[in-house]
Amino acid sequence: MYEYRKRIGFSECDTDRKLSVTSLIDAFQDCSTFQSEDLGVGFDVLQGEHLVWVINYWELEIGELPHLCDYVTVGTFPYGFKACFGLRNFYMKDEEGHFLVKANSMWTLIDSDDIRPVKAPDFLREAYVVEEKLDMSYSPRKVLIPADDGITVTEKDPVHIQVHHLDSNHHVNNGQYVKLALSQTGYEQVSHLRIDYRRQAKLGDVIYPVVYSGENDSYVALNDGEGNPFSVSRFVPANS
Repeated sequence: MYEYRKRIGFSECDTDRKLSVTSLIDAFQDCSTFQSEDLGVGFDVLQGEHLVWVINYWELEIGELPHLCDYVTVGTFPYGFKACFGLRNFYMKDEEGHFLVKANSMWTLIDSDDIRPVKAPDFLREAYVVEEKLDMSYSPRKVLIPADDGITVTEKDPVHIQVHHLDSNHHVNNGQYVKLALSQTGYEQVSHLRIDYRRQAKLGDVIYPVVYSGENDSYVALNDGEGNPFSVSRFVPANS
């Protein structure tokens, strides 16, 4: 288990001065990065082995998000390796140690030369302590848009991918997909989030968001010009 303590900054907050959902994703991403770097299996080591971890899936259960200037503990640990997949939990706790957020994630290890999934080598498996997974929802990895007559379908304005959307892997950062998708729904705070990453978007790509709004939730497909999704998300608003 790896943890770090942080204070919620103004730049991380939404209009209610609560930690934004995208800043929450960023904090989790930072936490796993810190753990990997501190264990000696970070970016430079993986790059030397021609390896990179790519996110496939997030699921977040959000009880309450912290406010501006609150202190929180952010934690993570792997709970399994299966072939090319790494399974990892994340959490955020308040100062009393109560869970604010629990999260599940799935990652694929990619050979960056051949662009193909590979099994995690022994040095990676041995670096981490695999722990018991958190008590939370573990929904299917694939997010499927329901076929329901009660769903309202809305095509949104296209988004042109620019440099600020990218990370050091030169594709759209996983948090940016969440930010883009959530911004289409009109929700600011959510109680439950799932996002299924299908393909990598890169500089110069154009994303065509489509929102499928139901009574209690919304699905967002971030598509290419042919209607093939880069990602599909489901959001449940916090007041549901």
